[in-house]
Amino acid sequence: MLRRLVLPALLLASLATGVSAQPSPFDMSGERPADAPILQPPADTGSNAGPAEPIVTLKPPDDFKRFIIPFSALSLTGEVDERTWSVYLTPAQAQSAVSLNFAYQNAIVVAPEASTLSIFVNGELAGEKPIGSAEAATPLSYDLKPGLLRAGSNDIRVKVRQRHRTDCTVESTYELWTEIAPESAFIRFSSGDSATLSSLDDVRAVGLDARGRTQFNLVVPGLQQPSRTAALMRLAQGMALRGQMPAQEFALSETMPELAKPGQMTALVGTAEEVAPFLERLPEGASSGPVAMFVRDGKTKSSVLVISGPDWSAVQEAIEGITQPMDRPSNVPRDVIATGRWQLPETPLVVTNARLRFSELGVETSEFTGRRFRTRFSVAVPSDFYADAYGDATLLLDAAYTDAVLPGSHIDIYINGNIASTIPLNSATGDILRHLPIKVTMRHFKPGPNLIEIEAVLSAEPDKACAPGTPASNDPRFALFDTSELRMPDFARIGRRPNISAISGAAAPYRSDSAAVPLFLDRADEDTLSAAATFLARLAVAGGRPMLVEVITSPLAAGSRNAIFIGAMPQLPKTVLTQVGIDPARQMSWGNAEDTGRPDDTQKAIDEWRTRLSGGAWRNQVTGFQTWVKQEFDISLSSLRILPEAQAAYIPPESAGLVIAQGANPSDDATWTLLTAPTGKRLREGTAAIADVTRWQQLAGRVSAYEPATDKIEVTPVAGFDFVQTQPPSLTNYRLIFANWLSSNIMVYALLLIVLSVLLGLATSSMLTRLGRRQ
Repeated sequence: MLRRLVLPALLLASLATGVSAQPSPFDMSGERPADAPILQPPADTGSNAGPAEPIVTLKPPDDFKRFIIPFSALSLTGEVDERTWSVYLTPAQAQSAVSLNFAYQNAIVVAPEASTLSIFVNGELAGEKPIGSAEAATPLSYDLKPGLLRAGSNDIRVKVRQRHRTDCTVESTYELWTEIAPESAFIRFSSGDSATLSSLDDVRAVGLDARGRTQFNLVVPGLQQPSRTAALMRLAQGMALRGQMPAQEFALSETMPELAKPGQMTALVGTAEEVAPFLERLPEGASSGPVAMFVRDGKTKSSVLVISGPDWSAVQEAIEGITQPMDRPSNVPRDVIATGRWQLPETPLVVTNARLRFSELGVETSEFTGRRFRTRFSVAVPSDFYADAYGDATLLLDAAYTDAVLPGSHIDIYINGNIASTIPLNSATGDILRHLPIKVTMRHFKPGPNLIEIEAVLSAEPDKACAPGTPASNDPRFALFDTSELRMPDFARIGRRPNISAISGAAAPYRSDSAAVPLFLDRADEDTLSAAATFLARLAVAGGRPMLVEVITSPLAAGSRNAIFIGAMPQLPKTVLTQVGIDPARQMSWGNAEDTGRPDDTQKAIDEWRTRLSGGAWRNQVTGFQTWVKQEFDISLSSLRILPEAQAAYIPPESAGLVIAQGANPSDDATWTLLTAPTGKRLREGTAAIADVTRWQQLAGRVSAYEPATDKIEVTPVAGFDFVQTQPPSLTNYRLIFANWLSSNIMVYALLLIVLSVLLGLATSSMLTRLGRRQ
């Protein structure tokens, strides 16, 4: 009888358990707290609202998993390919990791007997398997031995070697692929308690969802108060810098979202009085001072970051405790660009002449038996890089190839997907190349990380007799050595306005501002604030430091400071649109068309108009000649102009869901950047889309428009720009600037050369008339 009474009493007691804080000390050095707090949404205070029925999880989950692929899709192509990135784990997760799981599928032409898929964790082989899953995705699971994973960053490397079933030509290598679905790749942990976050350092363990994205939910009861916007933007930057994920989105609201979703972290921000309705018990010390600590939801077992204090000034102090450790002086350059969460090794930043060994860039010595060898690495240049018209980098290549490689084979160098140099392999007896200099044009370099790819296209005599079923040769025919080097020269450094690629690459010019950056928002609703937080967080990651923000209500308040304007197009001041070169006539009509997002019809109409205005065969021939000159000699009509071409006002197309534009302020002494969309909802969705690093790195020109229907960035190039001084005066730098400018303006260069030749002739003639014997 006693047992029957005690058990229900214990059950009722467990239902009534309140909230207690997980004390994570503000200095981020605390131990893991006890598991007690429970987070709850505010109660409904309606007149007919009954008592809430609590949903109780009596048994915590036995395990949990974390998705690990930081891409929307992972496709490994060609005969050899690999990707390497890092995953951050808490100490509890590192100790309880059980297995690494994923599912893969490959092209039907991949020969399983000669193709392998390998997974490395922290440099150790975790699993390897022949590639043979052409019909459907095959799930794989590899056990992780104790001690293989560690607290902090862990390197994940996926590598394939693939051979064609029936074809031995170079062209057939483009048919080889193996794909891993991001939703199928995860690390499984043995304990559900491993999902608990205990210190601010654990923000780095926010992780990814099944699409390779990350979302931070900021629940702010006083969200609509304008005085809080600047601090919330600062918090978003601090959390983004801690997370460093490739696709980070921020969602600001006044209500609690659904918890325990993968790749999401929720932070509750407000005074103790404001956050109290969300908690059954306030964190210890929240009523007397600033606190920033994790509490645990009793239903979902997920951790929620509580940022609170007795008043808003204390909350701001707590926010600074999160953000300030991520700050660095604005005038101190970085050595590397943080790309580890999606690409390892971290990308080195080159600001002057330098020599980088391939071993430092993550390129290993490789011996290759196939037909098309490809490897890649990244190098970053600063935001004021200005050598795109004359500069050349040099690859000092250490490689070798055998006599099986036929003359006509070649090595190609690509910069950001553009061919930059080609060198033939003409020796019929093979050769060893020792620091072979290969000039690589810097025309395709842009501020921020630049992807450099080396591809060896190898034709060989044995490939001509390619019988199906014959075993693949294991004799290497090509080798690339990690003693190769990339030599970067001195290059001109000066800022340009407008230049959106400087924003995407290094958050310029805002990163270098020590004072607060003026931020104009058309309204303080959830959509606009979420878009602003996502955009500023992406800027902070690109610049490597958080920025101070000052919210302004009028463009005039920006003065001569670099400013950012964010809002729906109909709500923006016309002055802003005019300064960044957008046609104000489209302010109210953009996005109102019923049929938006049909780029095929638009392109068809454009093609019809191009044909209608072509002017017959004669004009087509002229156009073809212009195209040929551009391709062969990189000379266009714009480069033959003495004065820059007048820039027409940009008209946003109906297919565009988001536009980012840049221009000078009315006094021409600062930069204005505009982020806009037809509506607040599309502004939020578009900003989240371009925050993905794969799209972010495509932003360039004076206007970049994101088109959701095609998932593409359309860039409007810069016709004329102003120089912005970024470096101390230097004759060497001025010489390099002048050289690059003349290379971009060849007509001015030609006229200057003619003038100097005439002056030289006149001077010579004058000198000769004064010399010699007179009759």
